[in-house]
Amino acid sequence: MKLPPLNALKSFESAARTGSYVAAGAELRVTPAAVSQQVRLLEGYLGRKLFTRFNNRILLTDAGQSIYVGITPALEDIAELTARVVSGSSRARLVVSVLPSLVECWFVPAFAALQQSGKALRIDLRVEDDPVDFSQAGIDLRICYGNSLYPELRTVPLFRDHVVPLCSPAFHADHGSGLATLEDEHFIHTSWGPSFASLPVWRAWAARYMPDRVIDESAGHRVNTSRLALDFAGRGLGVALGQRHLAEDMIRRGELIELTPDALPLGHDYCAVHPHTKARKPGVETLVSWLTKIPAPHR
Repeated sequence: MKLPPLNALKSFESAARTGSYVAAGAELRVTPAAVSQQVRLLEGYLGRKLFTRFNNRILLTDAGQSIYVGITPALEDIAELTARVVSGSSRARLVVSVLPSLVECWFVPAFAALQQSGKALRIDLRVEDDPVDFSQAGIDLRICYGNSLYPELRTVPLFRDHVVPLCSPAFHADHGSGLATLEDEHFIHTSWGPSFASLPVWRAWAARYMPDRVIDESAGHRVNTSRLALDFAGRGLGVALGQRHLAEDMIRRGELIELTPDALPLGHDYCAVHPHTKARKPGVETLVSWLTKIPAPHR
């Protein structure tokens, strides 16, 4: 086999992905000049110009784009094989990154069902907020909210949840289902933070279904994740505007009940995201396909 120098390929791939010799040098722990020298070596070997300069960035030429698309999956395959040999594992392992609110309520049950179906996969599960660095963290698949965070990657919509008023059976027995007359202190509020404006809150729900009611948001409990809102409601601490899909198991176990079917949709879908080259990695398409088939919640 006639192969170009491996160090030159690594330097080229890093520079193409990061868009600069400086960033590639930091990633490879060498100087930018060393990266530039390796790229020139590869250009000489191939007889093609791989980059052009634009302002302070480097851009791939047509030849560079062709080489980049071809070598990236090959280098990833080598890295995956090396990791398996070093770890002594004969099976490929997926690195899956998931939003905190989705892990316990949705992803783990869905993944367990996949394993029980006979599709044996091994994963490294990471629980973290957006944004994530796919390259630096070695992430194969990310489950996130919305389809605009990673525009250069492949994004597959999974489901769009709805929020409904949820409480424990004990709370319902003590207070009934009259939301219009419920004390302000019994509403559980979810503070989504400054990065989210498309997730419904009690104010939006009341505007549609209780237009004569003004809820004092300072009176009730406040949490910062949808999972905590469900936990608070399940322990009888009030009524949460909870995500129906995430509450499915708690409702089935009798820990939560819907006070009314009146719902509001979330502003965006939850999505599976991965680099295009990761589609070749064993297990990625299997997991994505399975997650898209998880039954939607009852409306």
